[in-house]
Amino acid sequence: MVRMSHHDVLIIGAGLSGIGAAWRLQEAFPRKTYAILEARDAIGGTWDLFRYPGVRSDSDMFTLSYPFRPWTDTQSLASGDKIRQYIQDTADEGGITAHIRFGAKVVTADWSSDHWTVTLADGQTLTCDFLYACAGYYSYDGGYQPEFPGLSDYTGRLIHPQAWPSGLSYAGKRVVVIGSGATAVTLVPAMAPDAAHVTMLQRSPSYLTALPPRDVVAAALGRTLPPRAASAVARAKNVLLTQGFYQLARRRPQRVRKLLRTMAVRELGDAGYVDEHFTPAYDPWDQRLCVIPDGDLWAAIRSGRASVVTDHIDTFVPSGIRLRSGRELEADIVVSATGLRLLPIGGVQVSVDGEPVKIGERAAYRGLMLSGVPNLAYCIGYVNASWTLRADLSHRYVMRLLRHMDRHGLAVATPTTPDGTGRPLLDLSSGYVQRALDLFPRQGDKAPWIVRQNYLTDVITTPRADVTRDMTFKERTS
Repeated sequence: MVRMSHHDVLIIGAGLSGIGAAWRLQEAFPRKTYAILEARDAIGGTWDLFRYPGVRSDSDMFTLSYPFRPWTDTQSLASGDKIRQYIQDTADEGGITAHIRFGAKVVTADWSSDHWTVTLADGQTLTCDFLYACAGYYSYDGGYQPEFPGLSDYTGRLIHPQAWPSGLSYAGKRVVVIGSGATAVTLVPAMAPDAAHVTMLQRSPSYLTALPPRDVVAAALGRTLPPRAASAVARAKNVLLTQGFYQLARRRPQRVRKLLRTMAVRELGDAGYVDEHFTPAYDPWDQRLCVIPDGDLWAAIRSGRASVVTDHIDTFVPSGIRLRSGRELEADIVVSATGLRLLPIGGVQVSVDGEPVKIGERAAYRGLMLSGVPNLAYCIGYVNASWTLRADLSHRYVMRLLRHMDRHGLAVATPTTPDGTGRPLLDLSSGYVQRALDLFPRQGDKAPWIVRQNYLTDVITTPRADVTRDMTFKERTS
């Protein structure tokens, strides 16, 4: 085992969260030493991994971008390429790129003797005083793939969007996309112009809403205000709109159901088609709402180049898929947009003094630390708003905690354990979330053990939160 250098802070992941954490760390502590450990060979995280046709944000870029580096592009729902370049440019501008160690996959992290020892897949080790996991919450090794009956009989090609083959040609091909979530509703209109036909095969519908890809208000602000001011105003406007719509959906679900149905009927002109394929049984925001830029999915369906089938798979057959209804869908290519495999802390095996930490049995402290685990933070964004909104609040909270420790000569900060926990950390009924609930920490019944999905509340309370509450500290010995 090869020993590497010691750092004040190690950050896991060089995606949107990791680069943001590094920026905040440098800003708050110019003299602290740090490194970013990135398993892949490039910056970008999610936006470097996913390369399927049409990949884009489903959150507006004025809230998904960093508050310290304004988004100046006119495209609000940006392509994956643009987001990846934005993250890269941020890292370069901030002098962060030189701190990244690529190909450094973290396998284990063990706390002992007031520091973390991090072991990489190649056997090398690093040590640090504080460990910050910014690796998201899903596995980069592969997405969720159901066991499809009869798959070995299928003579076409099965693809998962998380492992999209470079240079795949689908021109003139019959394509079936299995799924109804954000990936599926992105793929269908992106592939429809070139494919012979694209069918979205779903077991049940999802809620969809169309938004303009370009924010005209933000564009107007950009012509009259400095970039940072224009971005801040656009950000505030979009936060208020999205949070207001979310609260309306939770408090008046029937009203929002009716609104979304009315929008779909107006676009497709067929109430029966909408009721069959775009009217879910659950309430809005029980699962994440899917955004379709400029109604591109509606347009693909209207053109006849795409269609939706709501049914269950009976079995794969040589030419495609046979459904329970008996109908067969012929397909040269089947895209299994069946979701993610969730993993806490990037799948790192955590232990304290040699004892493995079962993360699913721990409580979530302010949604960013684990009960009983010292000097470890993790970053998880909102499920009902842009990831970066919560990520940046978490970064700033971690910096406040580190500043408190430095000022008071403290070496170790460990969240205590609440009296009881019950609610899951991720509050969605989506299949990919439900399959992994036991892997993630639980919420308690009062602060600081509650994870709110409300940015308007968090942006006021988190910067003022008492970093000593329900926290035990140990003084520095040298």
